[in-house]
Formats: sequence, C-alpha cells, structure tokens
Amino acid sequence: MTTILQTSTPYDPLKPRPLPGIQPASMETWLHQDEAFAAQMEYREALLKERHADVLALALEAEPAAQEVLDLVLQYAYPGCSDLVTRADGQKVQIDRQAPMETLCRLVQEDICILQKQGDEHVLTGAVLCFPASWRLSEKFMRPLIDIHVPVNSYDESIARRVQRLFDGIQPDKPLWRFNALWYEDADLHQPRSATEPREVSSPGAACYLRSERQTLLRLPKTRAVVFSIHTYVLEAEAFAKKKTPPDGGAS
Repeated sequence: MTTILQTSTPYDPLKPRPLPGIQPASMETWLHQDEAFAAQMEYREALLKERHADVLALALEAEPAAQEVLDLVLQYAYPGCSDLVTRADGQKVQIDRQAPMETLCRLVQEDICILQKQGDEHVLTGAVLCFPASWRLSEKFMRPLIDIHVPVNSYDESIARRVQRLFDGIQPDKPLWRFNALWYEDADLHQPRSATEPREVSSPGAACYLRSERQTLLRLPKTRAVVFSIHTYVLEAEAFAKKKTPPDGGAS
C-alpha cells in the first residue's frame, strides 16, 4: 500500500449537493496542484511503468482528442513550454506527442478520461487512470456513460438522461465541476476493483480515510470530445473530523 495524504481540500467535500452536483468552473481553475504533487507524480510514474495496461488506454479515433488535451494542459499548466517542461517538483518531462496520454500522466495530478459522442451516447475512448476509486479501466473502456456508472446505486435512468443532456450541453472554455466524498479503510490512491466485486462501503464514523475527487468536465473546441478530469484527495478521517464534524454521509 502506498500512502499519500493531503491535509485539506479547496472545497467542503461533505457539503451535500443534489446529483449530479454540477457547478461552473473556469479554465484557470481546471487543473490543480496541491501539497501532494511530488508524491502523487512519483506514484503515477511508477504505475505507468509497472501497470501500464491497467492505467492507460486510447482508441485510434481518440488520438486527435488526446493531442488536443495535451495542448490545453501545456497552455494552462505550463505556458510557454512546447518540447520540455520542468514540473513544480523539479522533474523535467519531455513532451512526446506520439504518446500524448503517457505525457499527460507525467504532467498533472489529474487522471484524464476522454469521452466521444457515438450515436446518442458519450463513450469512453481514452484515459490515463492511475487513481481509480474502485473501478477498472479495462471494464469501462469503449463503454457508454450508463455502463460506466452501473455500479453507482444512485445513478438511475433519470440521472443518466440528465447527465447525457449535461454532456451534450458542455461548451468549450466553460468547464463544469463536481465533487464526491468516499470513505475508505485503505489510503492507497490506486484502487482498481471489478464491478463484479463491489467495495464494501465504510461508514463515516468508522473509516480511516476520507477520499474526495474533484471532477471536471470540459469540451474540446476542435475535436468536440469531452474531457473528464479527476483530481484525488485523501485525508485522514480523524484529522478532518477535528476541523469539521461530518454528517451521516457525503456526496457520492
């Protein structure tokens, strides 16, 4: 188990919001860095080397979108850089445009998922997913939204329709974001789990760790694909409770 913890989140992860809990964001707040940057980036590099097939997938039709995401990340996270960047932890990263998802993995803390409209639904056609919260990329790759969310009990047909309408309405340069709150006994960021073996959900009072994902949706202006980015925070539940007494549950 690899333990990498933050001490806070830039939002209240226990503030209840009705599903899908979407709020407007901006391109300037699309990507985040926090005090766990160096440790998370080191772990991402290890996963990319040791678990490459588990954390990365890209369909041929998604390659232009992956290139476009890379361009946006360079524009907003590393302005002025095109061939070589120096990260906040001092590590240098060569920009490899023949491997855009691998390069993205080495540039930002966020996991990046690419969804493209096929028929009436958005399909997961590419991703770098180092820090899954109890799902497997191999089971969701090339599947539509409704299949991706099957294990989530609250994600019924009504919510699915609302989310699909939401995806259809996302505009370039106007990202949207939401958050969740998940209670875990294990602090490891890399938590793949098959949909056939769902995780036993811990209660807030008993769990050791609070895991929260800041999830952002962004429309790419050229390819029109939707980018779903995930910034993961893990905090000690006891330490978080000292700052704020949690209610019976959180967002999911």
